[in-house]
Amino acid sequence: MASNSLAVTVKMALKHILLALGVVVIWGVNFVVIQVALTEIPPLLLTFLRFFFATFPTIFFFKRPANTSWKMLFFYSLSMFILDFAFLFSGMYVGVSSGIASLALQTQVFFTALLAVIFIKEKMSLAKIVGAIIAFSGIVFVGFHAGGDVNLVGLFLVECASLSWAIGNLVSKQIGKVDMLSLVIWGSFISLPFLLTLSYLFESHLWSVEIFTHLSGKSIGAIAYLAYPVTLFGFGIWSWLLSRYPATTVAPFTLLVPVVGFSSSALLVGEALPTWKLFAAFLIVLGLIINLYGDRFFKRLT
Repeated sequence: MASNSLAVTVKMALKHILLALGVVVIWGVNFVVIQVALTEIPPLLLTFLRFFFATFPTIFFFKRPANTSWKMLFFYSLSMFILDFAFLFSGMYVGVSSGIASLALQTQVFFTALLAVIFIKEKMSLAKIVGAIIAFSGIVFVGFHAGGDVNLVGLFLVECASLSWAIGNLVSKQIGKVDMLSLVIWGSFISLPFLLTLSYLFESHLWSVEIFTHLSGKSIGAIAYLAYPVTLFGFGIWSWLLSRYPATTVAPFTLLVPVVGFSSSALLVGEALPTWKLFAAFLIVLGLIINLYGDRFFKRLT
């Protein structure tokens, strides 16, 4: 089975492999960009700005996803955009580094599997259980090294973001096959009043005219990066690749996101990479690999 999967992957056109790798790099560097923007902009306001610029003016060129109710669009927006990124940005704001955040967020894979077992009665294989245990042991290992660029409250918030993403995955499954870029744009649109309200309730004391009149070029560039390459280009290209190739061919590329996140964090903002971080990264990525390929490996053994 593993050899067949590899053969399918090899059959991807080189330009499509490069596109997939490009998206992975964009998503990996995304965490450093968030960290830069949070030095000047409060997290919930930054989340609002990200989706505001992802919405306008693109929404005027995309119709609402066909056969998708406003109710499902709201639940998609709530889980994938409002809660996911509000928790992620807040977690990084209170003290989780970009490298750690890029790793911790990948536990959404295992939250998704667990929620699927609970709510839609999917079966969780032995490989997925083993993979989840190994990956979450990496998160626990990170928690034991609180201090510096690891804050326990921040780590908890990032895991809440991971859980929200997992809920969003199940909502996406219920929505079914739609134009993913249209779904992202309309989901972004729905998130705006809720994110602005949350920012007003929790961050209005941080609002000031200076936030916008003295915003640095780095922060302006960060907002543009989050709205366009990360949100519109990334989701658009990724959904296009998934429409052309099996998910088992495209999904493994996401294993590189935390690798890029860690590397870019070290190179661009000087995040230290002590042995314990590398070991935690190894555990989480190993868990993800077992989750993806463990079933095939066990079948070959039996």
